Amino acid sequence: MPESDRVCSLQDLRNYVEITICQQHQLEPRAFKMTERLLVRQGLPCGMYFCLHGPRSVKFVAIWETDQNTILFYGSRGERIGRCRVLGSLPLRQAAA
Repeated sequence: MPESDRVCSLQDLRNYVEITICQQHQLEPRAFKMTERLLVRQGLPCGMYFCLHGPRSVKFVAIWETDQNTILFYGSRGERIGRCRVLGSLPLRQAAA
C-alpha cells in the first residue's frame, strides 16, 4: 500500500487529499471547492470525509479512517480507486476542533 507525505496537522491532511484527488483526475489544485465532515461512530470521532466538487457537478471523495490510519479515495461513480497509509499521526481531537 502506498504511503502519504508526512501528515502532522489537519491542514497537511487536507492538502494531501486535495492534491492526490487532483492528480488522479487531472484537475488543477485549488481550482475547485472541497468540503469536509467529521465522521462519528458510537458518539466518538472516527475519521474525516472529504469531497472535492469538480467540474460539471462531479464529486470526488476521500475518507480518512483512523482505525487503520488510511485514506480511501473514490471516483465519481463511487468506485474505490486508491488507498494509502498516512505517515505521521494526527489527533482526531485536532480535526474535531
